[in-house]
Amino acid sequence: MKRLFFSEKFRTMEIWFHPAKALGALTKKAAEAAGFGSGFDPMIRPADPKFGDFQANGALQYAKAHRENPRAAGERLLAAIKASPDFDESLVETSVAGPGFVNFALTKKFLGGWLAKYSGEKELRDAARGFYGGRKTVVDYPSPNTAKQMHVGHLRPMVIGEAVKRLLAFCGADVIADNHIGDWGTNFGILIYGIKTSGYKLDPENENSLEELEQMYKRGSALAKESPEAAEAARAELVKLQNGDPENAGLWNKINETSSAAFEKMYGRMGLTIDVSLGESFYRDKVGRIYAELSECGIAEENQGALVVFLREHDRFKTQPFIIRKSDGASNYASTDLATLLYRVEHFGAEEVVYVTDGRQQDHFQQLFMTAEKWFACKGYRLPKLRHVWFGTILGEDGKAIKTKSGEPVRLKALLDEAVARARKIVLEKNPDTPPEEADKIAETVGVAALRYADLSQNRTNDYLFSWDKLLAFDGNTAPYLLYAAARIHSIFRKLGISPDADFSAAGEMETEQEIALARKLVALPAVFELTLAELRPHYLCTYLYELAGTFSTFYNANKVMVDDESVRARRLMLCSRALRVLETGLRVLGIEPLEKM
Repeated sequence: MKRLFFSEKFRTMEIWFHPAKALGALTKKAAEAAGFGSGFDPMIRPADPKFGDFQANGALQYAKAHRENPRAAGERLLAAIKASPDFDESLVETSVAGPGFVNFALTKKFLGGWLAKYSGEKELRDAARGFYGGRKTVVDYPSPNTAKQMHVGHLRPMVIGEAVKRLLAFCGADVIADNHIGDWGTNFGILIYGIKTSGYKLDPENENSLEELEQMYKRGSALAKESPEAAEAARAELVKLQNGDPENAGLWNKINETSSAAFEKMYGRMGLTIDVSLGESFYRDKVGRIYAELSECGIAEENQGALVVFLREHDRFKTQPFIIRKSDGASNYASTDLATLLYRVEHFGAEEVVYVTDGRQQDHFQQLFMTAEKWFACKGYRLPKLRHVWFGTILGEDGKAIKTKSGEPVRLKALLDEAVARARKIVLEKNPDTPPEEADKIAETVGVAALRYADLSQNRTNDYLFSWDKLLAFDGNTAPYLLYAAARIHSIFRKLGISPDADFSAAGEMETEQEIALARKLVALPAVFELTLAELRPHYLCTYLYELAGTFSTFYNANKVMVDDESVRARRLMLCSRALRVLETGLRVLGIEPLEKM
C-alpha cells in the first residue's frame, strides 16, 4: 500500500477545482497548437463511467467538418494533450475510444489531492470565487407590499431569493440584496381615510398592527365600492399624500414603519440578509427622466392619453402595450422598474440584475428587458445582464393554490409556527430525553429548514404540492434527512474525540469502490455550482446534496473507519470530514444552518 500520499508534491499540473472546465481549456489550447484551429470546441461532456470521468467529443465534429478520419483526429488531439506542459498523466489518465472520443479519468492521486486542497468551506469559497470574479450583482427580492401581512405566497421569493443571493456571493459575485418594497399606490388613500375616520392609532410595536391595517383596507375598499362619497374621500386623501401634505405623509411613514417592523421579524426568522430596501416611493421623482428619454429615443409614444411602448418585433407585444405612464399621468410598475434599473446601474454600478418574482410577471419582465435594451442602446448606457428568476405556485391537496378553510391565504407566520411545532413533536418522539431548550432550538432549525428545502428542492418554475408528511420526513430528499446526515458525521468525530478539521496527511491512496465513488461525488461540486449558476435553479444543488448524503451512507456502511492501519484510518476520516464540510457548505448556501446534534 502506498503511504504518505498527501504529503507528496505534484509534478507539474495543479489540482484543478473544476476539472471539466480546466480540461476543456487545456484541450482547446493543445488543439490550437496541433493545428485544429482557434475555433475548435473541445465539447467536454461527462463520460460513460466505464471509460472515465469526462470525454472530449470535439475531434468528431472537427473531422466531419474537415473530412478527416475521426479516430485519427482523436488520436492526434490526444497526442497534443499529452505533449502539453500543463498535463500530468499521473493525475489524469487518457484514452481514445470508439470513433474518436478522448476520455479522461481522474486518478486516485488527483482525487486525493483535490480532497486535500479543498478541505473546508473557506477553501471551497476561495476557489468558487472564480465563477463571478467580483461582478457587481443586484438581487431584487423578496419585495412585499407594505400594509399587508406576509402569507404563504411570500415563502417562495424569500427562500429562492436568499438561496440565489447566497449562491452568487459564494461564487464570487459582489452582491447587493435590494428589497424593492411596494410602498406607494392607490391603497394608501383608502388606508389613510380609514385611519382618520376610525381614529386608529398606529404602533409599530403592536404585533397585531399589520393585521389590523389589512382588515381596515378590506373594509375601506368595500366601502369605497358601495359609497361614491367614501371613494371620493379616499381619492382626496391620496392626492393630499401625493402633494406632500404633512399629516398624510406622517401617516404614510407610520404605515411603512409598522410594516417594516413586522417584515424584519420575519426576515430574521427566515435568515434573510437584506442590504437595502428602496421601495417604489424612492423613485417617484425619477420617473420624469424615463418619460423624457424614452420619448426622445422614439421608443415610447402617446396612445389614448397614456405613454406606451409597442415592441413591434415581438408577435404579442407589437399590439400589447407596455404602459409606462397611465392616462391620468400617474406612474406605474413599468416606469418605476425602469427608473430602478437605471439607478442600480448609475448608483450601484450593477453589471447584473436578478429579479425574483412569481411566473405571472413573465410578460412584464420580458417587456421591461426589451424596452431597457433599446433605451440603453439609444442613450449609450451600459446595459447589465438582466435575469428573471420566476417561480410557480404552492398547491394544496386539492391541486389549487394553498389557502385556509375560509379561503384566505395561509399566513406565513402561522405556517412557520406549525412547522416548528410539528418538528418539535418529531424530535421528542425520537429523543424523549432532549432538554426543552435544546428541543426548541432543534425544532426551530428543522421546522424552518424543512419548509425552505421543500421549496428549493423543486424545480422553481413548477408548481408543487405542499405536504407536511413529506417535508418533515427523515428519509428522502428533505431538510431533516440532510441535517441528520451532517449531524451523524459530527457524531463520528465527537465519539473519537477529534476535530473534523484535523490533519489527515497520513492518508493513503483510496482503494475501495465506495471510497472512490465518494471522492468522485465530492469533486463534482464545482460542476453543480456551474449548472446552478447558469439557470439559477437551486434544486440542482439540493439534488446533489441528497445524492452526496446517500453516497456517504453507502461508503460508511461498507468501510470501517476505526481500523489499525494509520493510512487507511486517516483516509476514511478525511472522506468523512470532506463529506461533512461539503454538506454543510451546500446547506448554508441554501440558507439552512446545519446542526451538530439532532
